[in-house]
Amino acid sequence: MRLKHVLLGLCVAAIAMSYAQDKTKKVLFNIDNHPYYTDEFSRVYKKNLDLVKDESQKNLDQYLDLFLGYKLKIQKANKLGLQNDANYLAELKSYRTQLSRNYMTDTKVTKELVDEAYQRSLKEIKASHILITVDENASPADTLKAYNQAMDIRKKAVAGESFDDLATRYSQDPSAKDNKGDLGYFSVFRMVYPFETAAYKTKKGEVSLPVRTRFGYHLIKVNDIRDNRGQVSVAHIMLMKAENPVEGESVKNNIEDIYKKIKQGENFESLAQQFSQDRSSAGKGGHLQRFGSGELSSEKFEDVAFSLKNPGDISEPFQSQFGWHIIKLIEKTPVRSFADVQTEMESRVRKDDRSKLIDASLSEKLAKKYNIEKNPKLYAKAAKLVTDKFYEEAWEVPASTPELEGTLLVINKDKKVSALDFLDFVNTQQKTKWGIRPIGKVVDQLYGKFIHNQLMNYYNDNLEKENPEFANVMDEYRDGLLLFDLMEKEIWNKAKTDTLGLKAFYEKNIANYQWHPRVEANVFSSTQQDAIQQTLKFLKKKKSIDFIKEQLNKDNKVSIMVKTGVFEEGSEALPKYPKLNVGISDVIKDGNYYFVIDVLKKMPKGPKTFEETKGKVINDYQQYLE
Repeated sequence: MRLKHVLLGLCVAAIAMSYAQDKTKKVLFNIDNHPYYTDEFSRVYKKNLDLVKDESQKNLDQYLDLFLGYKLKIQKANKLGLQNDANYLAELKSYRTQLSRNYMTDTKVTKELVDEAYQRSLKEIKASHILITVDENASPADTLKAYNQAMDIRKKAVAGESFDDLATRYSQDPSAKDNKGDLGYFSVFRMVYPFETAAYKTKKGEVSLPVRTRFGYHLIKVNDIRDNRGQVSVAHIMLMKAENPVEGESVKNNIEDIYKKIKQGENFESLAQQFSQDRSSAGKGGHLQRFGSGELSSEKFEDVAFSLKNPGDISEPFQSQFGWHIIKLIEKTPVRSFADVQTEMESRVRKDDRSKLIDASLSEKLAKKYNIEKNPKLYAKAAKLVTDKFYEEAWEVPASTPELEGTLLVINKDKKVSALDFLDFVNTQQKTKWGIRPIGKVVDQLYGKFIHNQLMNYYNDNLEKENPEFANVMDEYRDGLLLFDLMEKEIWNKAKTDTLGLKAFYEKNIANYQWHPRVEANVFSSTQQDAIQQTLKFLKKKKSIDFIKEQLNKDNKVSIMVKTGVFEEGSEALPKYPKLNVGISDVIKDGNYYFVIDVLKKMPKGPKTFEETKGKVINDYQQYLE
């Protein structure tokens, strides 16, 4: 599969440049009455021009020959019916699904969100919060109750009551009892998007209005705003927190003793391996993964790490909620430029809550682009069939009845959607816990979601018509996949399994499979002249290879290396030497190495056996078949 992906990668090495298709296409050539046009050839040639290293392939006429040969192979694959193979269709479908995600987007909104995310990433916010939980599908009454409770608490905070005390008393975040609502410092992508947005829009020292997330309503107090410190790489030595004061004093003394060893010049990583009780990092010399503010569970640890100035600096012992630490700075990494993080941020935006804004914007544009014909009467009939059993996950889609006949939606005067399609969708939503009553309001919400999904699906199904760039990439991948399957079936597999054909090809081209003069020898090498001189003495005394290695490779030090085998004269395995004869050579110096060669036998030039050269014969036979 790896070879397959490499070859296909060459076929679709870059996303094709957008182009406006000429209405008056010019035919470049025909194959079996199927026309191929100049615009496709021009586009592919220009796109691959910088990718081709072989200068001959940049010649227009020669590239045209390659293009023609390529299309002939695709035509051959189609004639063999490879385009109908189940595995081919499955892989093509999988690739299309993956590729289409890059086109199912609103470019303008995506860019705005990426720009916003980068600007936010330049700052870090220290905030506290109070959470009043309410389910995202709660009833309006429950939602209003939670909102009013949050507003009452905010009034107390604005009036001057301690936010920490209010968080301890009222917050329904389980951690608030311990941390008083303190979230420490964080930056972009660390919180859910609505929370993040409210935090970045609230001024230092102020308390936000209630902010709705999927967890409930939040009040956010911004305690500090600072420039992003970037990321830091450190190693640490950690001794776990003691269970009582007596043990605590012992732990403190131990960490101070380790610190003294470091100051005396002992290796930090070795000490971490011996003494650190953080088992996840001790074996790696105490090294931790790179981190930024708010990414660890200890603000104290982060602050000490970022306070170190230069790589190699070591902190004094300090205590966190987990125990005692000594930190060594490995590297500080500043906030990266927008150009460096743009692609990464685009990916994170698409996976984040922000993606809902992109989908909503695209859906709105599609609703304007495509005419949607709705059938209100049929919808009313379908909606009445959804009962309160839905709340218990016990509702079932009714069998098709005359009252459900007809079309519920028509998209772009093309795609027809039935009432049963909608009810099947409703059935999939029962596992969500809905607090909204009556059931009709739930069905109305689901109908809006269903229309959104149908619009997106219709757009996806017609991407080739809507987006020439997408169509071009799919065409190239489709052809590249077919070409691979053709080559595998007709060339590579045949060349490997056609034993009679291979041997006939070998015998016909025996002149291409010849040995140069060879020697069977033991080749001794070393960077140390005295070691190779000693080797020469041992060889003259007819000592064995094992004896020589035992004598010269001692105390975990390798002084002599030995290669044994048959070598062609002039091969890279042998040093440069005028002529090798049977017997023991003198000491030969070649570059930084010294050699002695014990030649056991000389072998004249001559033909290789089929088995000796089978790999090359298969490769040559493949090229011949192609």
